[in-house]
Amino acid sequence: MRVLLVIMAIFFATMTNADYKVETVAENLNFPWSVAFLPDGSYLVALRVGEVRRVSPDGDVSEPLTGLPASFVESQGGYFDVVLDPEFETNQIVYLSFAYGSAESNGTRIVRGELAETSIKNLQTIFTVHPLKDTPVHYGGKMLFLDDGTLLMTTGDGFEYREAAQDTFSQLGKIIRINGDGSVPVDNPFSDGGKGDPKVWSYGHRNPQGLALDQSTGKVYMHEHGPQGGDELNSIRPAKNYGWPAVSYGINYSGALVSPLTSAPGVQDPLTFWVPSIAPSGLAIYEGTAFPDWQGDLFVGALLDQEVRRIGIESGKVVSEEVVFSEIGERIRDVRSGPDGYLYILTDSVAGKLLRIVPD
Repeated sequence: MRVLLVIMAIFFATMTNADYKVETVAENLNFPWSVAFLPDGSYLVALRVGEVRRVSPDGDVSEPLTGLPASFVESQGGYFDVVLDPEFETNQIVYLSFAYGSAESNGTRIVRGELAETSIKNLQTIFTVHPLKDTPVHYGGKMLFLDDGTLLMTTGDGFEYREAAQDTFSQLGKIIRINGDGSVPVDNPFSDGGKGDPKVWSYGHRNPQGLALDQSTGKVYMHEHGPQGGDELNSIRPAKNYGWPAVSYGINYSGALVSPLTSAPGVQDPLTFWVPSIAPSGLAIYEGTAFPDWQGDLFVGALLDQEVRRIGIESGKVVSEEVVFSEIGERIRDVRSGPDGYLYILTDSVAGKLLRIVPD
């Protein structure tokens, strides 16, 4: 019944009545996976192939920044997310998540360093997921700074190691929370190590590919891929279990059930889910002024459906969902709300684009 209601909401939703146009900021980006906004109006774009490039306000794309680490680039592995330190204007520090290691032993890592004109200096490794794995998929890798200065990052279950998502002592299938230097915040739910890994913040995740903070409420939203069906949008709280693989709306690729359960005591229900899958990627909460009707709405990229979903949230519940920007007609890899009040979108291809949604 819930699936039917979601389908009906999408079917009957009218295209957003805001007048907008889609501008191309830059193109021919080789599988861009994330974008960060620099104070001078330029951009940092992380490419899955293991590069970070500057993009000028006019769309000029630089050569790859030097000083960054080599990445394990295979299947879903490569560079994932790039974010600025909350005190970037004074310390110039940026953070990069990526697939580290080799085919036999790899996992998600975070490094940080100081941004110079053409390079990253004084690079430090501050986190490497434990244990490492031998699969080139399900890395997570989305990062988010909270208002208290701590850093969240999603990790995937490694596909072949899904049971680890329920093991609080494993860092696979989790959201981890660390300080900016990689140390453990004293108020983490398992900070003493007695009931879980000290860096684990939430657990029971499959492959989270979106992470966003609602500044007005302090809520953290995350979405993750299900197998065949069962993609989820969740509101994340510390120490909570989000179910995978004990609870799922999806099925295995073989057609067999992942679990007979779609809910269970002690497991957090998703705010909404998608059957069939949309393959969500990128998540933004619109907080700009260019489109007042969008204030507080979530924007979710859809790799499979080649569109964006606009989701209305009221009192912590999903009240509407509609398809937007389908005219782009490409796989959507990232969605961000820019400091200029516009939405930004990355398309996922060897000739990927950085797009900007502006009033018409």
